Amino acid sequence: MAETKGDKKAELKRLFQELDQGADPAAVKEKFKDALQGVTAVDIALVEQELINEGMSREKIQELCDVHIAVMQEVLEKGAPLAPPGHPVHILMEEHKLMLNFAGELNNVARTVKEAKNFDAIRGVMEQLEHIVKHFKESESHYLREENVLFPYLEKHGVTQPPAIMWMEHDKIREIKKGLYRVVETCQDVPFKEFAQELEASALALVEMLNGHFYKENNILFPTALQVIPEGEWKDIRRQFDELGYCCFTPDTAVGKVIATETAKSAATDEGAVAFETGSLSPLEVEAIFNNLPVDITFVDKDDRVRYFSQSSERIFPRTKAVIGRTVQQCHPQKSVHVVNQILDDFRSGKRNMAQFWINLKGRLVYIRYFAVRDSKSGYLGCLEVTQDITDIKKIEGEKRLLDG
Repeated sequence: MAETKGDKKAELKRLFQELDQGADPAAVKEKFKDALQGVTAVDIALVEQELINEGMSREKIQELCDVHIAVMQEVLEKGAPLAPPGHPVHILMEEHKLMLNFAGELNNVARTVKEAKNFDAIRGVMEQLEHIVKHFKESESHYLREENVLFPYLEKHGVTQPPAIMWMEHDKIREIKKGLYRVVETCQDVPFKEFAQELEASALALVEMLNGHFYKENNILFPTALQVIPEGEWKDIRRQFDELGYCCFTPDTAVGKVIATETAKSAATDEGAVAFETGSLSPLEVEAIFNNLPVDITFVDKDDRVRYFSQSSERIFPRTKAVIGRTVQQCHPQKSVHVVNQILDDFRSGKRNMAQFWINLKGRLVYIRYFAVRDSKSGYLGCLEVTQDITDIKKIEGEKRLLDG
């Protein structure tokens, strides 16, 4: 009897479990090759998701990903582009190529520094290093587009665990990059030999991490996305990519024509009014007021789903329409979800009505507050997040009573 796809998936799952129990990847390599015949990227993603649903941790799945990717390098198809220029997947894959090139250049620079004797001998190389670092800082846009647009669409179509695992890896990449930036920024404060060693370690870690991560996305995550996300939704994804913007190195040939964001409102928007206890406003006025507040606001309803966010001109944290309807837990890295849950649990129980944090972000002081939203009978309606850049506010002294100019 011919083996069905279900049989193949079951075999693949069993092989994952063998690896989890410590089997030598080389010993199961041929079995993997047989199991992968006729199995799609979506099937692989679903197997990973089933294992997590059965109790295997995301961290363990990530470790297994690293092992099985090495096993499957010879099997998963390469070659032809997955999507045409202008498609979000094509843009992401082209950025992958360039970031891997930057990582290769970084590795070459690290080797040159290691062979030198002092800083005077590598002045030109340091300029190249600073250029590479600039590009890696710019690459943050790449990860934000995936986390805030592509991942929510995958979750919408039932693919939840693979994006969560990829986000975990994004955070690992960020930590490696932070280490690289620290090494470069403090190079004059340490002996040259120590700088050379730390630079080499950062370069090797980044090359290894990006190689594995991008391979998983190109060969599993993106093919899965192309299969589960309907063609019509890719236009919305592309539009939201455009809203967030691209890296300074993203090729124009990959992006093509930027899709204009639709800003015109329907005639119905101005019709009718929303009545409040202290007056009334049209929907157009309500939206304009929210968007002109000197803070960013996001509302999460009583079911922990994002229902609304304002669109101020200088938003601090990125938001896209793809997050509407997404649970707030899915909008945060796994390592901070327990804090989010604690706040929401305290709001529901009435233990607290507000939680506040402040962080340093790109040289600015950002004040983040969460407020419990309740009705007139103290019933919990949801949570309001208010984010504000208070750097300049903290500098205010004395009084100002006259209008400048």
